[in-house]
Amino acid sequence: MSSGFAFTCTTFLNPQLKGGRAVTLIRSILVGLFCFSLCAFAQTADELVTKNIQAHGGIDKMKAISSLRMTGNFDASGFKAAVGQESKRPNLLRQTFTVQGMTQIQAYDGSSAWQISPFGGKKDPELMGESQALHDLLEGSDFDGPLVDYAAKGNTVEYLGHDQVDGDDAYKLKVTLKNGDIDYYYLDPDTFLEIQIERQQFVRGSLRESVELLGSYKPVNGVMFPFSIESGPKNDPDSRGKVTMTKIEANVPLEDKSFKMPPAPAPAVAQTKAGAK
Repeated sequence: MSSGFAFTCTTFLNPQLKGGRAVTLIRSILVGLFCFSLCAFAQTADELVTKNIQAHGGIDKMKAISSLRMTGNFDASGFKAAVGQESKRPNLLRQTFTVQGMTQIQAYDGSSAWQISPFGGKKDPELMGESQALHDLLEGSDFDGPLVDYAAKGNTVEYLGHDQVDGDDAYKLKVTLKNGDIDYYYLDPDTFLEIQIERQQFVRGSLRESVELLGSYKPVNGVMFPFSIESGPKNDPDSRGKVTMTKIEANVPLEDKSFKMPPAPAPAVAQTKAGAK
């Protein structure tokens, strides 16, 4: 690309060219510049993805982890809960949210998503309908995240240049998922780890925007994980909650059946006094 571009510039500077030939050369140069900038943009996106993967520990160490168990504490303006998450390759996920002895469960078994929501009076398992929670769960089930092997997953990545996160410089990547949802990854220019993720999800024809702020990275089995995650509506910071991880374990034994939706309990048999004396 570079040698051909240099040749075009040298030809354009020839004063003997006139009229239509000069116009044609100008168009060729503009097309060449456009293609050159696109290629450079794409290469930069791939380079940043590679640096992000390396910053996490490298693809080999990431792939060496087959399962994870995370436990932590949730706090939203004084409202507290215990949270947990178990995940297993390639795309099994189970999340728990416990308050005052009641536990909500949301899980994905690789083909269907289900939940138990006791806070809404629903103690029996049920399939999840189209919702922002469903989109979050399905994206979270991608064990390595949308950047790893992104093309094979049907995702696309674009580099959008520099942006600001709390006044600090960051590299910005646009990640379009296969389902049409969009993530904007903000990478720290020194560590290349993601420090903010903005999500645009299309739920029943409506746009839902949220944000995650990630920090306090620590190594687990040689892979960097955020131990602090603040998340919530993009334009309403007061409604966000913060999860502080207390423990992350790698390669724990997890059975596939623990991600499956349990059968609903059998209905109680009505007791009668028929025949009673």
